[in-house]
Amino acid sequence: MQDFEQIYQRAAKRKGGEDQLQALLPPITTIQEVCSQKDDRILSIMTKCIFQAGFTWKVVENKWPEFEIVFNKFNPQVLEFLSPEDLETLVKDVRIIRNMQKIITVPKNAQWINEIAREHGSFAKFIGLWPTSNIVELFKLLKQRGARLGGNTGPRILRLAGIDSFILSSDVLQALRQADIGLYGLASSMRDMQLIQTAFNDWHKQTQLPYTHISKILAFSVGENIY
Repeated sequence: MQDFEQIYQRAAKRKGGEDQLQALLPPITTIQEVCSQKDDRILSIMTKCIFQAGFTWKVVENKWPEFEIVFNKFNPQVLEFLSPEDLETLVKDVRIIRNMQKIITVPKNAQWINEIAREHGSFAKFIGLWPTSNIVELFKLLKQRGARLGGNTGPRILRLAGIDSFILSSDVLQALRQADIGLYGLASSMRDMQLIQTAFNDWHKQTQLPYTHISKILAFSVGENIY
């Protein structure tokens, strides 16, 4: 497997130097800050990512203040109990994007959030305390237990919630393949995901960098995003 210093130097060169590369790396949210979030904010993030999947992100972003109003500020205790009649009313509401398949994820994900909160205190605390060294298992859980949280939607939700993690964009996957970690496809199996997790764990031990920064640097080391 390629030493991360080589990947870092390639990314720095492509971005015009180490200072420019460092300026592109986002601040890292503390575990305490993640855990202190209210679960309505997690449900809001979930729903936004679901609506953005396969749709123009800017349109969703512009409509989001109205989404917050229509969906009662994403209070999961309220939204878990949306009835079929409520859903039919929502799909006719011009203030939001009227996609029933995505709208029905709201009560389903609200129910799951409430189940986890009853067991762990809050959903935010549950994901905030999950070990990053095995984050792929949390990706798997989001896909299995949540509604439409597979693919990169789950990892995007975690990133937006402040979790130190990685997102397997096309650039990151390309960089991982170039780094000779043993990945040859599109990370479609748990074996592939475990290979990726192991690589990130090893690079984290080498560098002490956050997983988010490792992910970003990998992306900056390949693709079209040159200086």
